[in-house]
Amino acid sequence: MSRPVVPAVSAPASGDQPSRSGILYAIGAYTMWGFLPAYFLLLLPSGPFEIVAVRIFFSLAFCVVIITATRAWPAFIAIVRQPRLLFTMGLAGLLIYVNWQTYVIGATSGNVVETALGYFINPIVTILLGVVILGERLRVVQWVALGISVVAVGVLTVGFGSVPWIALILAFSFGLYGFVKKRIGPVVDPVSGLTLETLWLLPVAAVQTVIVSATPAGLAFGSSGTVHVVLMVGAGVITAVPLLLFASAAKRLPLIYMGFIQYIAPILQFLFGVFIMREPMPLERWVGFGLVWLALIALTIDMVRTSRSGRMPVAEPV
Repeated sequence: MSRPVVPAVSAPASGDQPSRSGILYAIGAYTMWGFLPAYFLLLLPSGPFEIVAVRIFFSLAFCVVIITATRAWPAFIAIVRQPRLLFTMGLAGLLIYVNWQTYVIGATSGNVVETALGYFINPIVTILLGVVILGERLRVVQWVALGISVVAVGVLTVGFGSVPWIALILAFSFGLYGFVKKRIGPVVDPVSGLTLETLWLLPVAAVQTVIVSATPAGLAFGSSGTVHVVLMVGAGVITAVPLLLFASAAKRLPLIYMGFIQYIAPILQFLFGVFIMREPMPLERWVGFGLVWLALIALTIDMVRTSRSGRMPVAEPV
């Protein structure tokens, strides 16, 4: 799953109103991300490594179609000719690959609740990375939220019976991915960025395809019926479309609205894992999730107060 983090720009005027279309775009993007676990389960008997390889192939194909249809090749080539941007996109591709592969492994192995946890704690991890990498100074509420989150991870370690590695890898890989995207966001448009990221991952997808085809089970793609093929091809589309919806929403909405709407995805994933997949939720897990939600409520209140003081930035796409 890939949801870009957006850089901050100037604050909106007090009379600015959010765009209705922007809200609809944002809801569409995060709702699609929320249903990804269900979609990936439809791709069985393909395993997670085959799914991600096919996702890379067809995401790239879809992006090429979009660039061609919008006649955006000159902008794409201009980025390719800049070595710094080109290799930075390679780093972004590596990080999003780790995120995608971990997410699909979690979604197809009965750990949907843990994948939801990863995206619940992602905003908190982003704040932590700001302190560690950028040396940012946090407000008291943000420090409190971080402290609560550390306790929550400890409680969830007991609840899961081990450290929730899937959630932590998802949160940190996506947080670092967002950091990289934020640095280059003003000069790399969303479609060109996703195209370059998946282009860098093409050799990885090829290697994974060869390795999976050499296993006794072999590749399920092409041997599990027409519907399965269509769904596998659709994995590329369902990767790219939410990103494009997100980019459209980010141009039209203040960051505070995006901040609220982003929780649609992990909420849907959590509900799917608990009530559809019937994943176990012992008391320790409920307490751990409750602490995470408490930290997020604190951050949300702080975000609203900051917005009212006129210091909340506007979202720009990356």
